[in-house]
Amino acid sequence: QVRLVESGGGLVQAGGSLRLSCTVSERPFSNYAVGWFRQAPGKEREFVAAMRWSGHNTYYADSVKGRFTISRDNTKNTVYVQMNSLKPEDTAVYYCAAVRSYRDSYYLAASYDYWGQGTQVTVSS
Repeated sequence: QVRLVESGGGLVQAGGSLRLSCTVSERPFSNYAVGWFRQAPGKEREFVAAMRWSGHNTYYADSVKGRFTISRDNTKNTVYVQMNSLKPEDTAVYYCAAVRSYRDSYYLAASYDYWGQGTQVTVSS
């Protein structure tokens, strides 16, 4: 069973920044994919960003493009999402997700087999 451990959430003012981390309990291999999703109260879980463990392709939701950056540290089995210029509408619980074999439908929650426990991000106006 793969475990994903997230950290880095918190309270920040609008315009501020946070960096979320997601550490994978096993060593990801080349076809692994990791994504970030978020869920605000009363709303469905939505895609934020994703990347494959090999190569440099990254994918973003339109709502975060240009403000969020997903990256990885292979030596730490960790994926990050740097969130800049945060807005109140970014407030949500953020979840890390992983799948051992990348799927083209990376933007769908159903494409991932493993999930972290979630970390709260609150952006005040």
